[in-house]
Amino acid sequence: MDIRPIRTEADYDWALAEVERYFDEPPVFGSPDGDRFDVLSTLIAAYEAERFPLPDVDPIDALKAFMESAGKTQADLAQLFGSRPRASEVLNRKRALTLDMIHRLRAAWGLPSDLIAKPYALKAAS
Repeated sequence: MDIRPIRTEADYDWALAEVERYFDEPPVFGSPDGDRFDVLSTLIAAYEAERFPLPDVDPIDALKAFMESAGKTQADLAQLFGSRPRASEVLNRKRALTLDMIHRLRAAWGLPSDLIAKPYALKAAS
């Protein structure tokens, strides 16, 4: 496995390029490529947390911002979650993210789970 610590901006750029190639075809969880993706994503998240600390952001706001910056749509989220209504409910705060959803977002899109794995308010049922 060709992995090294991320100490410089050049190291960071290299790691991002390595992870980016998995976005169109996510590796199988537990495979050598899946493990490489997971380790690189963890290193990137640690580097970003140290160099670019984020303010405390609501998980759904973080998910929406990530989707916008990554060019992801609600249809992409529905495909990841296996259901259009489920994606809509999450984005509209009618359903909480589950551990499985958080894992899928991290594994498939590289979204740092620490951004979305925290409590947030849901809309009350009407």
